[in-house]
Amino acid sequence: MESDFEASGMLGGMRIRAVLFDVDGVLLDSAAAHRQVWGTWSRLHGLDEDQVWELTFGRRPQDTVRDAAPHLDPLQEQAVLDSLLHELGLSCPPIVGADGLLRRIPADGWALVTSGDRSSVHRRFASAGLPLPTVQVYADDVAAGKPAADCYLLASRLISADPRECMVVEDSPAGVAAGSAAGCTVIGVTTTHKAAQLAHADVCVANLHVAAEELARLGFVLLGSDGRN
Repeated sequence: MESDFEASGMLGGMRIRAVLFDVDGVLLDSAAAHRQVWGTWSRLHGLDEDQVWELTFGRRPQDTVRDAAPHLDPLQEQAVLDSLLHELGLSCPPIVGADGLLRRIPADGWALVTSGDRSSVHRRFASAGLPLPTVQVYADDVAAGKPAADCYLLASRLISADPRECMVVEDSPAGVAAGSAAGCTVIGVTTTHKAAQLAHADVCVANLHVAAEELARLGFVLLGSDGRN
C-alpha cells in the first residue's frame, strides 16, 4: 500500500509526537505460543481450533471467548488461558528490530496499547529484554477492547498528545480499526496479516526497520543508537 504521508513529515498540519505500539505481532513474536495455547484451550472445550484462532488477533481474550463460546465465563476462561501460557513454558521472543527502535524513543514518547494483561506483558518483556514505557494501557483499563477506539484514546490522553499527533503501530485488522477510529495515524506491520487485510492503515510496512524510517519521515525525532539526539 502506498503511503499518503506528505514528504515534509507533516500530516494535516500535525507532527507526530508519540508512538503507540501494540504488543503481540508488533513487538513480541508471540503467534506460535498463542496458537498453541488457543489450540489447547479449543480442544478442551471441543471447539474448532482454526475458527477460534481467527477470532483472537488484536482482541482481548475475554472478547474472543465471548464470541467463540458464549456459554463459558470469559473471565474464568481468561485465567485458564493465562495458566496454559505459563504451564507450557512458551517463549515470545522480540520481533526483529523491536529493541533497537524502542531504545531510540524517549520513555515518555511512546506507549504500549495491548489487549493483554499487565503481569504477563511485564514478564514477557523482561524475558525478551525489552524496555517498558511510562504509559501502558491494558485490556482491563478500558470498557471496550479493540476494534473500539477506547484504548488508543486513553493512551493519547495519558501521554498528553492529541490523537492526531499519535502514530499507532499495529499488525491486526482489529488494531488498525481501533487506531483509525481514535483519529491516529496508523502504520500496519505485515508480520501476521497481509497488506490487503490491513487496508485501513495509512501505510503498511514489512518490518520495524521500515516503520522507523516512516516515523523519521513524519518528523518524529528518534535518538541515535547511543541514546542521544
